[in-house]
Amino acid sequence: MVASAAIPGLFFCLAATVLLVFVSVSVPTWNEISFLNVGTGADQIRYGVFGFTGSKTSVGYDFLPAGSADLNTNIIQNLTKTLVLHPIAAGLSGIAFIFGLCGAAYHRVGTILMSLFAGLATLVTLVAFILDMVLFGITRNRIRDAGIPAQYGNANWLTLGALVALLIGFCASACGVFGRYRRRKDIV
Repeated sequence: MVASAAIPGLFFCLAATVLLVFVSVSVPTWNEISFLNVGTGADQIRYGVFGFTGSKTSVGYDFLPAGSADLNTNIIQNLTKTLVLHPIAAGLSGIAFIFGLCGAAYHRVGTILMSLFAGLATLVTLVAFILDMVLFGITRNRIRDAGIPAQYGNANWLTLGALVALLIGFCASACGVFGRYRRRKDIV
C-alpha cells in the first residue's frame, strides 16, 4: 500500500516547511534569523520578513539609518511587502507535506497533490529568493556606499536551502506518483 518512491519527497517537503517557517518568524520576532545585518555590536540593526530590530511587526517597512534617503523609495518599500511570500511558501510546502502523508499511506491522489503543491511552493520560493537577493543586495550596497558595514544574514541561505529541498521534493514526489500502491500477490 505504501508508495516508497514518494517517501523522500515527503521528507524534503517537511525540511523545506521547517526552513521557511524559520525564515517567516525572523526579526523582529526571532532575532537570530535575519536577511540583512547593518552595523556592528550593540547598534546592529537586523532586517527580517515583518520588520527590523526594535520595530513593530508589519508588512512592508522603511530602512534605517535615516541618512540613506535613497533607500526609502516606493519601489524599495514595495519590495519589502513581497517578503510575505515566505510564509505563503511555508504554507504551500506544509500542504504538500500533508498531502504527501496521505499519498504515502493511502492513495496515489495524495502523492499527485503533493507533487502539484510542491511544484507551486517551489515557484513561490524561487520568486521570493530572487526578490530577497534583489532587495537586500541593493540595500546592502547602498548602505556600504554610505560607509556603514552591512552583510547578508542567514535567512537568505535558509530560503535557498528550502528552495533546493522543494525542488528535490517535487522531483521525488513526481517520481513517487508512479510507485507501487498495491500489495503483490505472493506466489506460493
